[in-house]
Amino acid sequence: MASQNKRVLVVDDDPELLQLVRVLLSRIEVETITVENAAAAARALRTPPLPDLLVLDLMLPDMSGIEFLRQLRSKAVFDDLPVLVLSAVIDPDTIRSALDSGADRYLTKPYIANNLITVVMEILRTGRKRAAN
Repeated sequence: MASQNKRVLVVDDDPELLQLVRVLLSRIEVETITVENAAAAARALRTPPLPDLLVLDLMLPDMSGIEFLRQLRSKAVFDDLPVLVLSAVIDPDTIRSALDSGADRYLTKPYIANNLITVVMEILRTGRKRAAN
């Protein structure tokens, strides 16, 4: 697969979802690192090498995913790190806020497994798509 040797960091407080995402991404030969809160995600991001993609839930126990995303985007070292928000929140204002805060894509839970794999493969292939300002 084209995803070989790619690393994805998945941040979600649901251990079952983390396991499911790990299994799904293993199908496309992606190394998956899973953590259950923003503090653990921050530690993982300080440990080289950077992942090729961050999959982020918005409802974390220690910080909102949007706040974590804003902090991430405030650091130049993460400028090229694509972020996929995977959240149960379907409110259009929240989705817009996540995208405005630096998320590259937004998928809602529950998601169809093939959709998640397709979006992850696309992001790993293309990287961040930033609008020209």
